[in-house]
Amino acid sequence: METVEMNSVSLKRPRSEDDVANADEIKRQKTLEKSKAENESGQSIETVTEQPEDMKSEIIPNEESEEQEEEELEDSDEDGDPESFADMMKHGLTESDVGITKFVSSHKGFSGILKERYSDFVVHEIGKDGRVSHLDDFSVPVDDEDPSEETFTVLSDEDKQRLEELQLFKNKETSVAIEVIEDTKEKRTIIHQAVKSLFPGLETKTEDRDGKKYIIAYHAAGKKALANPRKHSWPKSRGSYCHFVLYKENKDTMDAINVLSKFLRVKPNIFSYMGTKDKRAITVQEIAVLRITAQRLAHLNKCLMNFKLGNFSYKNHPLKLGELQGNHFTVVLRNITGTDEQIEQAMHSLREIGFINYYGMQRFGTTAVPTYQIGRAILQNNWNEVMDLILKPRPGAEKGYLVKCREEWAKTKDPAAALKKLPVKRCVEGQLLRGLLKYGMKNIISAFGIIPRNNRLMYIHSYQSYVWNNMVSKRIEEYGLRAVPGDLILKGATAVHIEEGDVDNYTIHDVVMPLPGFDVIYPKHKIGEAYKEMLVADNLDINNMRHKIRDYSLSGAYRKIIIRPQNVNWEVVAYDDPKIPLFTTDLDKLEGKPLPVLPTDGKFRALKMEFSLPPSTYATMAIREVLKMDTSIKNQTQLNTTWLR
Repeated sequence: METVEMNSVSLKRPRSEDDVANADEIKRQKTLEKSKAENESGQSIETVTEQPEDMKSEIIPNEESEEQEEEELEDSDEDGDPESFADMMKHGLTESDVGITKFVSSHKGFSGILKERYSDFVVHEIGKDGRVSHLDDFSVPVDDEDPSEETFTVLSDEDKQRLEELQLFKNKETSVAIEVIEDTKEKRTIIHQAVKSLFPGLETKTEDRDGKKYIIAYHAAGKKALANPRKHSWPKSRGSYCHFVLYKENKDTMDAINVLSKFLRVKPNIFSYMGTKDKRAITVQEIAVLRITAQRLAHLNKCLMNFKLGNFSYKNHPLKLGELQGNHFTVVLRNITGTDEQIEQAMHSLREIGFINYYGMQRFGTTAVPTYQIGRAILQNNWNEVMDLILKPRPGAEKGYLVKCREEWAKTKDPAAALKKLPVKRCVEGQLLRGLLKYGMKNIISAFGIIPRNNRLMYIHSYQSYVWNNMVSKRIEEYGLRAVPGDLILKGATAVHIEEGDVDNYTIHDVVMPLPGFDVIYPKHKIGEAYKEMLVADNLDINNMRHKIRDYSLSGAYRKIIIRPQNVNWEVVAYDDPKIPLFTTDLDKLEGKPLPVLPTDGKFRALKMEFSLPPSTYATMAIREVLKMDTSIKNQTQLNTTWLR
């Protein structure tokens, strides 16, 4: 469930007379943003409440040193090109490139800075019971079965290193001996508990050697032991899953899970969650983990940066993707230029009418090769083009090592040579090259299959989203904001057409439109034909969306065309210091930090807004409707550059 993070972006329109008074400050903000953008090397500016397909590769267990090197490279500022970031982003996508062209509101748009600080964007998950997740309790459930606090400190760092290498089969040793310095039964018991609880898969026994007592740690069940936490050590009366609330800052969900896994020395697949959350934000969500104690999880609060774990409980079930009701957002748009009247009109429209439920820019990638083009090639069964689109050189903002890898591929078409230019091999390009190395250039299908399934499906879902966006824009242009005969509505899970006599019983908020597939029906008006025409132009048959490879067969789905956010609230606040937080977070409240003191008449104004959205709905599309601005990173960087000139 991929995320591409949204960096600080100034959503601004060309200069007007109304803006002159703020010109100096806007230039200052632009300079800051340009500097940030050039350092952060071109990430997407999209925020999504639910992101089921992620372009980040899965971390391969037991390759920690390689992962660490790759993470350092991925976090570096290298972009391998002297061009400015704005110049490079000329090759990126704009909203109109992916069918995002319409607004539903009539107010005049205004400017504002979104995510100037990641703390300006806070996401709280809404569970399937409608409860909003909050971190408000660090206490650990009392359990007589839990080991003592000394369990976490009795082993030396050297012992932990040796035990970890044994646990992960990193050396040829079959056991590790730990001398019991102060030999008492209680001390031996604590060491036994520490090894078994901190290093799942290891067993222990006590041995006498030369008159000294040693605790011997060894593998009891071979390599499978690491994947399967010890069943016999878990009390029967306790639920098998520890549920907790994860509060994280500036880290996406999968990265957070991988960090927790490394600290706990377990595999990431024992964690479950209902949805992934953004990186460049503060997010609060529920996580479940199999047979790890709350005590052990709470101990991580002492050693992890940008994470806090709390609200622990034991339950008998994991969490499932998609089980959530949605997410509640608290968003600050800084340095806004709109009048009070404009803001009131915009926010009333958002609350009463809503916004077009477009798939946002994140869905389509940030480079000159949009993900939907790769998806289209997959559906066309054109595997040479799939390979070419992923690996060929492309203009725009990319890491320097990717640029060199693509150049080598274009020159030699040699997967081994191109792979040598790529220190980060977990990326899609690296995975495809490894596949080509393994299966050969004549078996691209198998080579492509090495890429994790969710990442592969992301491409074809991107194509579906591209079609849907274009068709919804045509639908709004043709028929406006009213239900018309031939539109589709859902009755339960079944789509039916609106008949002439029933049209007055429905509003635009009832209307759905299909993502193309073999198990959907299409509108019975001009837009139904427009679907067919669009797919014909792409050499696809709308009546045959099954693929010879089952994974790539599209069944289709239905999506509401207008979303009306719930729990919409807003206020305009004044501030002087751009660095000051404009509201308190869950962590601030737990730590007793006071509310920020704001001036009544500050130099700048900010719009603080709150709203709740259902899953698979893009928050930035709601913000786009308020500001009436193109949210693409290409458009914003060009506006920023123009403004500075």
